[in-house]
Amino acid sequence: MATLVLTVAGTAIGGPLGGSIGAAIGGVIDREVLFKPAGREGPRLTELAVQTSSYGTQIPKLFGTMRVAGSVVWATDLVEHRSTSGGKGRPSTTNYSYTVSLAVALSGRPILSVRRIWADGKLLRGTAGDFKARTGFRLHRGDEDQAVDPLIAAAEGVGLAPAHRGIAYAVFEDLELAEYGNRIPSMTFEVIADPGAVAAGDIAACVADGALASEAGSVSLDGFSVQGGSVRAVAETLAGAANGWFVPGEAGVTLVHGIGETIELPDEGVRDAQGRMGTANRAIAAADSAARMVSLTHYDPARDYQAGVQRASRPGAGTREARLELPAAIAPGAARTIAQAALARIDRERERRTLTLGWHALTLFPGGRVTIAGTPGQWRIDRWSLEAMVLRLELLRIAAAPLPAGGGRVLSSPDLQIGDTVLAAFELPLLEDRLAVVPRLAAVAAGTGAGWRSAGLMLSIDDGAHWSEAGATAPPGVLGTIDVPPGVASAAIADAINHCEVTLANPAMQLSDADAAALDNGASLALAGEELLQFARAEPLGAGRWRLRGLWRGRRGTEHAIGGQNAGDAFVLIDSETVKTIDLASSAIGAQARVTAQGAGDGAGVTVAAPIDGRSVVPPSPVHPRVQMQSDGALLIEWVRRSRLGWRWIDGVDAALGEEMERYRVSIAPGDAPARTVETETASIMLDPVDFGAGCAITICQIGSQGLSRPLSIILSDTGEPE
Repeated sequence: MATLVLTVAGTAIGGPLGGSIGAAIGGVIDREVLFKPAGREGPRLTELAVQTSSYGTQIPKLFGTMRVAGSVVWATDLVEHRSTSGGKGRPSTTNYSYTVSLAVALSGRPILSVRRIWADGKLLRGTAGDFKARTGFRLHRGDEDQAVDPLIAAAEGVGLAPAHRGIAYAVFEDLELAEYGNRIPSMTFEVIADPGAVAAGDIAACVADGALASEAGSVSLDGFSVQGGSVRAVAETLAGAANGWFVPGEAGVTLVHGIGETIELPDEGVRDAQGRMGTANRAIAAADSAARMVSLTHYDPARDYQAGVQRASRPGAGTREARLELPAAIAPGAARTIAQAALARIDRERERRTLTLGWHALTLFPGGRVTIAGTPGQWRIDRWSLEAMVLRLELLRIAAAPLPAGGGRVLSSPDLQIGDTVLAAFELPLLEDRLAVVPRLAAVAAGTGAGWRSAGLMLSIDDGAHWSEAGATAPPGVLGTIDVPPGVASAAIADAINHCEVTLANPAMQLSDADAAALDNGASLALAGEELLQFARAEPLGAGRWRLRGLWRGRRGTEHAIGGQNAGDAFVLIDSETVKTIDLASSAIGAQARVTAQGAGDGAGVTVAAPIDGRSVVPPSPVHPRVQMQSDGALLIEWVRRSRLGWRWIDGVDAALGEEMERYRVSIAPGDAPARTVETETASIMLDPVDFGAGCAITICQIGSQGLSRPLSIILSDTGEPE
């Protein structure tokens, strides 16, 4: 007796999608032609979630568009980078950062491209191909003639570096690891292997290398990862996705599904060789013997290929639930349709027919579709046996395809563009009541796109001859350019007349209002050209433009820069959270620093120049000059010193000196005599009539521990009156 059993649906519900195909005719097709060796369970969703680097790890063959973890096939040691901040008078801090180069195998068959890349679940590369962290990137598509990657060849030697022909893989060069805890992150890739969706039957036929054919019209999958112990396991999974089964025939094995062409059979028995009448039996299993609910797990492309679950249930008796795993990328609606089809098939196949026919029916194949005279519907040959020239067939009812189902609303995570890096670098006057002992350079950076996060900094103080690493930027700041300069005003009172209009680097940046108390505490402080100012009101004008009113001018000793702005000058909001400070050597005073920032979306990066004149370490210029003629004809000139400490003057008394001692350098340039310089330890000086008889120009600088303040200038007429 020969027996062929095809029970795809029967065992599919107890395990992964697609049941055992069973033994083919005499076991020959199953063991020797198509599925050799015997298979295990097919690929499961958990196998695609974690990146591996173990020997012997199977590299999947990808179809359609799929998100996969891949396997690390080559990597360098971590490369350490260090930068030091601090210096004279302050503890030195050494910061470390790391990069790594690695190659990740993606597919065991050629692919077209890689779209998005995630690292530790965060987007590393966006849909537009922009990287959110700095790295070099190359993709080898898996052609049979692809060349060795140049980085791997340089590291391992040309003769020792494999080309990995036939395997698609990605190479990262100097990937920055700061965002990932200075370790290699677990990466997943959105791989496009084929244009558009691919039919499940076509995938099965490709995997079987032509030993398996497929009926047209099988379910389409957006993506599928062929990974499992055998071709048989993969084919069973795809058969379950298509709600189909296998039919052996003269041309080989074919995957079929649903309603199709049939052969009509009589609904009656036949006499066997001894003249005995056979039987035509009908049996229906109890409703509670079949699953009442089917849950299907799949990858959802609209949710960044995260695992999704769709359920189908029927009314009536029963508590059993069937769980199906389909490691394919499909929309929720399509997954729900497959689940409904599986549930309908389970319910329909509770009805079984058994027919005995004569030897003339030997042309029927197991798995073939038939109809029974006088009985509605189509039937599938599930079991086929021949004994004493009598053919016994066991038939299962075929369920019609269900209507398409919806999958619900999708809330996907945003893919923010990084854009280009925008950088401002400048020596910033001290903003806190703590003395600086070395010049301090400030850098504020952001991007023209909302997805910009940080950039690496390089510093040169010798006009670009030598460069050193300066760490990474602070979080994104708010900066742009001046459109309408704020004009001329006094630094002694609030400027209620002028206004300033600016355009920020990207429209996502925001400015906000501040009341008097907030302004007194330092809110809304901005660098406009060379002037530090504050603003009480920020009015949005659209497209990233803002109008600033209620100005406080010449803050922190920058009154000399009032009115010196031009359209196109830099505008930078000063916030301690977004300002990166870099301590320089005292010898840098008088030099011009160059700062280069390179973000993930930049090519060569952006470079700006910043003159270092010592404004961060020298005292502010003296103010409030007063000239008094003495009874003996001499002229007393007095002034008020200022300090790098105590800017708010909250105690009403003299501010702390902030320097090692109080000294001033006074330059006296009479109109009819050579100029001379004197030093004094008090905020005053007495001039003889001979010094100003023909007019006189006087400049007064406070001598600080790190250098001279900006000068206070006085022009005297020949009568000693200030001009």
